[in-house]
Amino acid sequence: MAEATTPPNDADVSAWVREHFQKANKYLAEQGIIVDRVLTKRCRYLVPLVAVWRLTTQDKKEIWTINGDVPSDFVSAKVAETARDALKHFALQWQLRAEGIVQDPEASKDPEQQRYASFLVGRAESLYEMTEQDDLWKDEPVS
Repeated sequence: MAEATTPPNDADVSAWVREHFQKANKYLAEQGIIVDRVLTKRCRYLVPLVAVWRLTTQDKKEIWTINGDVPSDFVSAKVAETARDALKHFALQWQLRAEGIVQDPEASKDPEQQRYASFLVGRAESLYEMTEQDDLWKDEPVS
């Protein structure tokens, strides 16, 4: 993942969050999911690396979605109580997805699929490392 050389200022953070919220909405719309509300107090932004959004959908389901310098993805909010736990879940899912690609006889012959599997593993490892940094989560609400 890219590393920032200087801490972003408030205006940069706000612009990054706004941009990634729009990207998350677009991604979810492409998946057939329409966002109703953002549960702002449950979201976490680790600018410029990753945003984890807790959202409600028009059909009244709660989901976690992730984007930034990672693949956009989403899961039911039932899998994780906190953004930190959601990141752990995404990390595990991406490791499993990458393993599935590696084990698939057809995908194992495709260099693009192999690159994608390697990308997933790298991002999964980075996400998990973030979850282990207590200082990033000290202000996270529990519920």
